[in-house]
Amino acid sequence: MKKTLRWSAASLLLVVASLWLADRLWPLPLPKDDLARVVLAEDGTPLWRFADANGVWRYPVQTHEVSPLYLDALLTYEDRWFFRHPGVNPLALGRAAWQNLSGGRVLSGGSTLSMQVARLLDPHERTLSGKLRQLWRTAQLEWHLSKEQILNLYLNRAPFGGTLQGVAAASWAYLGKPPQQLTHSEAALLAVLPQAPSRLRPDRHPERAQVARDKVLRRLADYGVWTTTAVNDALEEPLLLAPRQEPNLAPLLARRLNRPHSPPLIRTTLDASLQRRLEDLLLGWRARLPEHTSAAIVVVETDTMAVRAYLGSVDINDARRFGHVDMISALRSPGSTLKPFLYGMAMDAGLIHSESLLQDVPRRYGDYRPGNFSMGFSGPVSASAALAMSLNLPAVQLLEAYGPKRFAGDMRNGGVPLSLPALAEPNLALILGGAGSRLEDLVSGYSALAREGRSASLRLQPSDPLHERRLLSPGSAWIIRRILSGQARPDRDPRAELVQRPQLAWKTGTSYGFRDALAIGVGPRYLIGVWIGRPDGTPVPGQFGLASAAPLMLQVHDVLSNRDSQRGIVARVPAVPGSVGVAAICWPFGQPLNKRDPNCRRQRFAWTLDHTTPPTLLATDQPLGVGLRERIWVDPHGLRVGPQCPGAQMREVAVWPAPLEPWLPRAERRESRLPSASITCAPPALNTVTALSIVGVREGDRLRRPAASQTLLTLKLSALGGDGQRWWFLNGVPLGDSARQETLNATLEQAGRYELSVLDESGQTARVEFSVVE
Repeated sequence: MKKTLRWSAASLLLVVASLWLADRLWPLPLPKDDLARVVLAEDGTPLWRFADANGVWRYPVQTHEVSPLYLDALLTYEDRWFFRHPGVNPLALGRAAWQNLSGGRVLSGGSTLSMQVARLLDPHERTLSGKLRQLWRTAQLEWHLSKEQILNLYLNRAPFGGTLQGVAAASWAYLGKPPQQLTHSEAALLAVLPQAPSRLRPDRHPERAQVARDKVLRRLADYGVWTTTAVNDALEEPLLLAPRQEPNLAPLLARRLNRPHSPPLIRTTLDASLQRRLEDLLLGWRARLPEHTSAAIVVVETDTMAVRAYLGSVDINDARRFGHVDMISALRSPGSTLKPFLYGMAMDAGLIHSESLLQDVPRRYGDYRPGNFSMGFSGPVSASAALAMSLNLPAVQLLEAYGPKRFAGDMRNGGVPLSLPALAEPNLALILGGAGSRLEDLVSGYSALAREGRSASLRLQPSDPLHERRLLSPGSAWIIRRILSGQARPDRDPRAELVQRPQLAWKTGTSYGFRDALAIGVGPRYLIGVWIGRPDGTPVPGQFGLASAAPLMLQVHDVLSNRDSQRGIVARVPAVPGSVGVAAICWPFGQPLNKRDPNCRRQRFAWTLDHTTPPTLLATDQPLGVGLRERIWVDPHGLRVGPQCPGAQMREVAVWPAPLEPWLPRAERRESRLPSASITCAPPALNTVTALSIVGVREGDRLRRPAASQTLLTLKLSALGGDGQRWWFLNGVPLGDSARQETLNATLEQAGRYELSVLDESGQTARVEFSVVE
């Protein structure tokens, strides 16, 4: 007896050891990371999928993420005793064998869910050896995994036709909904499809699929799992499928987030319906774009900085438009989109207020001679008007006063880095787009206008933290947003209540050579960034921000506004910061004056910060000794005299910055503002002579008549600076004279090279060479 027990124990031990050795030699082939990924919108909607090596895509789920109705249907139809048997159900195998033998053909199978999972993990032929192999893998499954884990493998690996595996992928592909929301009829349909995924594909064989679904429903009623009423209602439902669509939204964002160690489910902050709406909108714009031109759109929710739409190109499949290049993250020239930051920083630095007098006049900074996009000049302009009209010369004047290095450093510290060539230092061209930036960084910077001066980085995934940096003060951010929304000037009554209406504040930008057209908007709830251009950097003549990018940005804003209106969402009205006030100021000083004061030449109402009104900012090329306040002495007759003359009284006279003289009315010019000199007691000479330059044509210009025009080419010329009478010469031949800085018209009848020169009474000369082409 003892010997028998020892032999039995030894035999049992040998069997256990053999099984352990076999398990080590032929381990269970559990699925590994096979690179199948699904990129999800915030609500779980699949946006894009990356298939595995076999072209299969999956949407991984756990049992608690699937409708209980589906689990009822699956377990009742496939394996009622799943949680009780050890992997193999002998009764089910015996029943299936008897039915198949008595029927002379295969009528049913006896495979449990564990056995089906074993076959999915280790496919084999339907032979005796294959069946033994399946049983071995089933045993391994039951040894190594819990029932919950085995069920999860089935939920994610069961075939559903074509390249679909898993109930979630099938639910989205066939029904257009998550597996949590399945109805009774839909749950029964998905439960039966893996039995014959090709033969029962509902999108190809709806009649077969419905018959199989109804079979499952009746079995559920027979076993009393679902009520007869629920089953009868489900049987009455026709087989309704959503249009079959593979996840194909936000491909460039999906590619950006698909890293080597990314999880199978890559979650984003995108709004799937908005993404689809804007992708359709952008495809509609493709016909309006020049050949080889692409476009990008990014929409960000201001409060959370969550990216709600991400369109890096027009179409990722359009190789002629470089659709594979993500222009949201590409380094490009920002054009004029940096100007609002400079104006806000200058306000914070106490250099300007919203109505400070700036100079839109031609200037040369060494070899750098900036011009306006319109090629004209406005003369005296307010800071708000200069920003609203995106004038270049006032911005360059302001950057010169603020400092290019300081500006670049403040932008970097505020979360908007600017890229310069190696060894290059920030210069005045910075404010006109002479640096590189990314659309996503610019939008991040513009968030400061809606977040009380704090810029925040874009959040692409729910797990991304919210990083904020101080870029502007709350007051300057509020004022800049007000200016960009078309509400640049406060009410003319300074006692009026400050009211902010929730409108769209926006700014456009165009890079040098028409390479990039940008528009960035700050709406009531969203930030919108739009870029249009050629990704390869080729210029596109006639393409600029206002004409190209702004219409698309405004259309996106309309889409967002309509969505909010339909949902009953009311935007929060930003409160006016306590640091913002209103002041009545006078030009040319730029500070408060009594309106009846003769030195108050133009009164304006300005937004101010902390009750400060900085004086007018003079350009660095303002002549020494020539300011805005001219101290003179006058005799009892009002004539200008020397201070030592009998009866002389001192008077302070406001004069405009000297470079503005050609744009001022005659009554506002320096010679008109200062009284005539007395003959009997002559005053000291005034330093009124400034450097002489020509306005109306520039050095090296190539001019031509407008197409199809028969009129002669006429130039409107004037001189900036200088003193007294001007004498003009064209190719050495007298052209005419202009007294007191009046304009002169020059008609050019022939093509060729021209030399234009001007001489003033002080002996100064200015000269430019240009050409006229046919």
